[in-house]
Amino acid sequence: MKKIFLQTAAAGIVVLMAASCADELNISSIDPKSSSSYDATELLAKQYATLGLTGQVGPTGNSDISGDEGEIGFYRTTFNLQELCTDECIWAWQTDTDIPQITNIRWTSASTRCYWAYQRLAYDITLYNQFISEQEGNMDASTIAEVRFLRALHYWYFLDLFHKAPFKLSYDMDQLPVEKAGADLYNWLDQELTEIEAILPAAGSYNNSSNFGRADAGAAYALHARLALNSKVYTDGGKEDYDKAIDYCNKIISSGAYALSTAPKNGYSGYEQVFMGDNDTNPQAMKEIIFPIRQDGVKTEEHSGSTYLVSSMRISGMPYSFTDNYWSCNYARKALVQKFFADPENDCPWATADELDASGLPTASEEQINAADKQLGGATADIVAAAGDDRALFYAGVGGGTRTVTSKQITGFLNGFSIVKWQNRHSDNSAVHNNMFADTDIPLFRLAEAYLTRAEALCRKGQFESALNDINLLRARAHATPFSAISKANFEEILIDEWCREFYMEGRRRSDLVRFGVFTSSRYNWDFKGGVATGSGVDSKYNVYPIPDNDIAGNPNMSQNPGY
Repeated sequence: MKKIFLQTAAAGIVVLMAASCADELNISSIDPKSSSSYDATELLAKQYATLGLTGQVGPTGNSDISGDEGEIGFYRTTFNLQELCTDECIWAWQTDTDIPQITNIRWTSASTRCYWAYQRLAYDITLYNQFISEQEGNMDASTIAEVRFLRALHYWYFLDLFHKAPFKLSYDMDQLPVEKAGADLYNWLDQELTEIEAILPAAGSYNNSSNFGRADAGAAYALHARLALNSKVYTDGGKEDYDKAIDYCNKIISSGAYALSTAPKNGYSGYEQVFMGDNDTNPQAMKEIIFPIRQDGVKTEEHSGSTYLVSSMRISGMPYSFTDNYWSCNYARKALVQKFFADPENDCPWATADELDASGLPTASEEQINAADKQLGGATADIVAAAGDDRALFYAGVGGGTRTVTSKQITGFLNGFSIVKWQNRHSDNSAVHNNMFADTDIPLFRLAEAYLTRAEALCRKGQFESALNDINLLRARAHATPFSAISKANFEEILIDEWCREFYMEGRRRSDLVRFGVFTSSRYNWDFKGGVATGSGVDSKYNVYPIPDNDIAGNPNMSQNPGY
């Protein structure tokens, strides 16, 4: 499947699409029935390519959907709605489209970024519906089940972000999708995943170099566990499927198909290797990844996948960047750094402008920057050591300019520490494929999630000792001090922070904050939440995103979410 993804994905087929209303989506397309330039293998590759690519010609050109192609990819659109509004990061350039509204949790039903995500999800689902309807009977059932998994994954994003979906399982242009919301959509996903789990190859079947990136039963188990953990949110309190979440995590863990990446390699920690440019060839990184979005700096050039993750978090002058593509956009909110340092200004090594001026050190070359960082502090290795946690992958040295920890206004990329968790460099120190586009596969599901999901579900059932073992297993991998105890009184505080420490900048933070009841509540504030520098609570309607006005206008079957 590596051959399928990396040799044919970029040349895959675009099909005639309809979501709620084709005119409203303004989709440009090619009908594969009118083209002889594809075969079934390429068509399957196109289904997976929707996760990491946006069109037919590299990063730009012949886009699947009209508009700013760099902005409208599956991962970038969903990542932005899951991360930019949370305690983890800030987009530096507040004049960009709809960014202040997302940053401050003040969006409306006219939100451009909500529309981009909604549009992408609808487009991809229609693509999957066409594949399923036309290939059933032509391809084996397990291959069809892979695409059913991709469709279920997208419907899960609809449920999580919008609490409803424009729902349709057939491919035709005559019927508009109907609204399926809340418990109804949850129950459909539960049933659909149960069906395809019995058809897909066993967990771990595709965790190898020839098939890495395909969905086997392990991927379906992981999505099912995530769905069940959020059952109370998705069904408006109607279900608490914590036993089901535990059962699916047990299936993943007991399968023996996956293992945490633990062994250091060439100075890189086991955790760090999961997010490096060779995570599709490094055996222990692969072993942790249950289902990735495939990326390659030459064969899958893009602006909406891991290139976005690497380039948006770096500025020219930062050492060890392994990219020449500097966007200088996403940086850490203070609240994220505080997950590792209670008092970042005093506990974390970082270089200030005054210290740099006083030192008299030049910073023209990478060698000089490294020398300055060694004297003044702020190198990633120093921060990791001070945190006592391998996951504290920040940079706060002088590369690209000195940073601040706290700011009263959002004025630019240096308002906070840089996040260097996502990397283009390779753990074996081999050359990157491309200095402009990242090689790094995106672990959409990985084994660590099964441990934390099980821990949370166990806590919610009052089984704290077993939960503590799962949490401390991940902390041991990160060389962090284990927790001594967990109880009804403190498990929510421990877990919401541990979800952040383990999974920051992986496109899920908003979901976790909503599940813990603190995304909109004033019980937990972070910098610039609600548009206030010190943070404030916001209206609870923001726990879900609005249905875009464009879709409401084009599909009378869809209704608006409360409060919008």
